[in-house]
Amino acid sequence: MANSTQNRLLRDYGPWALVTGASSGIGYQIALQLSEIGFNLVIHGRNTTALELMANEIRYGGTEVLVISGDLSKEKDNERLLESTANLPIGLLVASAGYATSGLFAGSKLDEEIDMLQVNVQAVLTQVHNFIQRFKSRKRSGIILISSIVGFQGVPYAAHYAATKAYVQTLGEGLSRELKKEGIDILVAAPGPVHTGFAGRAKMKMKQALQPADVARDCLSNLGKKSTLKPGWLSKLLYYSLAMLPRAGKIRIMEKVMKDMVQRKSDSLA
Repeated sequence: MANSTQNRLLRDYGPWALVTGASSGIGYQIALQLSEIGFNLVIHGRNTTALELMANEIRYGGTEVLVISGDLSKEKDNERLLESTANLPIGLLVASAGYATSGLFAGSKLDEEIDMLQVNVQAVLTQVHNFIQRFKSRKRSGIILISSIVGFQGVPYAAHYAATKAYVQTLGEGLSRELKKEGIDILVAAPGPVHTGFAGRAKMKMKQALQPADVARDCLSNLGKKSTLKPGWLSKLLYYSLAMLPRAGKIRIMEKVMKDMVQRKSDSLA
């Protein structure tokens, strides 16, 4: 990342950033790269041990770090996160926490689907609404939301997950226009498959997936320049190869892709 980009990010969105889902994957890499730029950080996730290890690592560079662990499917943990950060001069929110379920929806566990809805949708809504009120007092601020390439159409074998990401995508697109005059930059990143622990929780096996560090770098470089980002070559390939098809055709193709991914995971466990 060029020095000019780093300077711009710190000038416009510093001195503090909040990153949810920071214990692994894209959130971890965004937090790490922000610390290298010079941001102080609030890092949030469910894995307290991983967060503390990360905090110890980046504090060596002089970064101030506040660790807050919790489960964003629980309303009380959302409230605690917002209350604990109320007095910090945060200029950047990275809502990276999320997880997926996959397989036939009729065979899924309802409590898991509700938890995913709480994390992927309600927690994002709560955080974004809260921070918009805070950011109105700043000249410039930013919000990064993590959508998915599956959020642009229905996806059999990941129907509910795709629906949660469609919510994030459309919310971010609308807010990017609403908040432009407020100086609040919104970036919605819609990556394709990414190498994280995320896929394991979704019972999927993915090949040729993107690296979290590359997705993180793309997100930070494009904040303030775009409202929607398809990071990496794979995300662009998947999106534009489907772009000219009718919606029903996209759904049929995604059905085959997801069915194969779920099946490969099942075969590997057999």
